[in-house]
Amino acid sequence: MGEGIAGRVLGAGHAVTVYNRTAAKADTLRGKGATVASSPAKAARDAEVVLTMLADDAAVEQVVFEPDGILGAMGAGAVHVSSSTISVALAQRMAAAHRDRGSRYVSAPVMGRPDVAAAGKLFVIAAGAEDAVQTVQPVFDVIGQRTYHMGTEPSVANLIKLSNNFLLASIIEASAEAFALVRKGGVDPLAYREMLTTSFLNVPIYHTYSDLVAREGDETVGFAAPLGLKDVRLALAAGDTLRVPMPFASTVRDAFITALARGYEHRDWSVLGRIAAENAGLNGK
Repeated sequence: MGEGIAGRVLGAGHAVTVYNRTAAKADTLRGKGATVASSPAKAARDAEVVLTMLADDAAVEQVVFEPDGILGAMGAGAVHVSSSTISVALAQRMAAAHRDRGSRYVSAPVMGRPDVAAAGKLFVIAAGAEDAVQTVQPVFDVIGQRTYHMGTEPSVANLIKLSNNFLLASIIEASAEAFALVRKGGVDPLAYREMLTTSFLNVPIYHTYSDLVAREGDETVGFAAPLGLKDVRLALAAGDTLRVPMPFASTVRDAFITALARGYEHRDWSVLGRIAAENAGLNGK
């Protein structure tokens, strides 16, 4: 996802310095004109905008707060944009840390898969001080088709992103169970998908995930199953904090745990379709 975003920013004519914890992953961007830094601090030094896209809270904490992290290297007034799907608590911690340092912070998680990022068609969910959001809006304009401004408290954007990913995972799980049911009854899953997506479920998200479930297309990873589990767990944690029961989130969490227990940690999160089929005693494709 980060490669697609950085490629779009480069293509818009911005000077871009990149850092990746796995150095070889930056080579493609180097070939497109990016400068490759050897540490987060070196990437962030003298930058007007620092954008992070990382897998989880632990990775973000390392890149932001470690001695060679971005927090100590950013100049006064520079803006850190976190597009990672992280906990509400970590977003609140980063917002406070940037205030203390004199830098600015915007939470801007995005909706879309890597191909969508490369095409500049992401949906950006942004929250933070108005002046900071306006400073980075030109970046949002080249990576996304629309930016949703969700207020001045950055962590609100993270809560919204977690709720969105919970909804997506729920859609995948519901689709998985429905496809297993009709397959067990002898229905061609591709014919079933055609019926769904040309009638009452003719919406983009069902086109994407019903196709992946029907074809068992989870070997091509757009969003890995462990990340799906991580996001549902973070949604449940937010529910605990806000005292919001989320019983279906617990069901989806358990489905992801089942997928990992069966060795599918390197599959797309649409592997929930495969789990439902196996639970129904169905063979793979």
